[in-house]
Formats: sequence, C-alpha cells, structure tokens
Amino acid sequence: MTNKKSANVTWHEGRVDRARREEVFRQKGATLWFTGLSGSGKSTLAFSLEHLLTDNGYKCYVLDGDNVRHGLNSNLGFSDADREENIRRVGEVSKLFADAGMIVLSSFISPFRRDRRLVRELHAADDLPFIEVFMDTPLDICEDRDPKKLYEKARRGEIKNFTGIDSPYEVPEQSELVITPNTSPENSARLIYNYLLDQHLLAGND
Repeated sequence: MTNKKSANVTWHEGRVDRARREEVFRQKGATLWFTGLSGSGKSTLAFSLEHLLTDNGYKCYVLDGDNVRHGLNSNLGFSDADREENIRRVGEVSKLFADAGMIVLSSFISPFRRDRRLVRELHAADDLPFIEVFMDTPLDICEDRDPKKLYEKARRGEIKNFTGIDSPYEVPEQSELVITPNTSPENSARLIYNYLLDQHLLAGND
C-alpha cells in the first residue's frame, strides 16, 4: 500500500502546549506498545494496566488490535502490506494520543520489526516516549490458550497468513520491557506502573 503526503495542508499550532497538558494531567503522554503472538496476553495486560492507572487518577486508553479493525482499520486484511498499513495508522493515532497527554496502551501483534521501528521513530521525531513491551509467551502456550480458536483454524488452513503458523513473528531485539507468562497480569501491570513512575512519566500519588 502506497502512502502519499497530502498536498496543500498546513499544521496548525494550538494554544495549549504539551507542557501545559502535562501539568494539568499530572503525567507525561507516552505510548506503551504491547507486541507478541496472538494469545500471548497483550490485551489482558493492557486492560489490566488501564484499570490500575485509572484507579490512580491517570488518563489512559487502550487501542486494541481487534477493536481497531472494527472501525479505523476495517478495510484492511492480513496481507503483509495490510499489516504494515494497520501498524502505520495505529502508530500515528498513538502518537496523537501521546501528544494530547494521554498514556496510550497499544496492543497489536505487529509481527515485523520494521513496522515497530517506524512507530518508534514517529514518536522519537516528536520527542514522545515510546515503550515497547514484548509479551514473551512461547507459541505452544499461546496455542494451548487459543481463546478464539484461531490457531486451530490456522492449522486446518481455514485462516491464511496467521502469525506464528504461516506468517512469521520477528522477535523484538531491544524492548524496554519483557513480560513472561510466569507473572500474572495484575503483577505485570504493577511492574509496568512502577516502571512509568521510575521514568517520571507519572506524578506519583500512592
């Protein structure tokens, strides 16, 4: 899919800058990017962290892979080109959320390193924090969980281009955080919450 720059458009600066939003929200906008195989626990952890952050008064929102494909990306399939465009769009939306002062929790398989690198670079260009969270859950555990029975369908050939079966997943090389299946979602959420505190992205109130 080819992405062309729109012509005759101008960026308009608002009257409220990022520093003011950070002051009001008591947090810094950031994107946490949860990546891993289907069934690795990405969405479960993202929603657990959202609950923890919200309970402590922080502004956050989960962008979930399936949910986004119901609307924004409903016209995309699962070819390599469509996967690339899926991540590009979500990367841009995540950047907007982060610039608005929100902590956005983006949960996407995002199997290709180049696509994840692109999203990281989008954030770096605007000096926005980007934190990659790799759900290091082995394929056999993901298949055992298989809550949507997708692996079964992929093994039977009913689903094509399924990550981990007939489409590759490229393991991250330098994730800020690596989560294994040995830790519960609640404990993993607390670990990430403490990481955000340590990185001075949250004001701290507990």
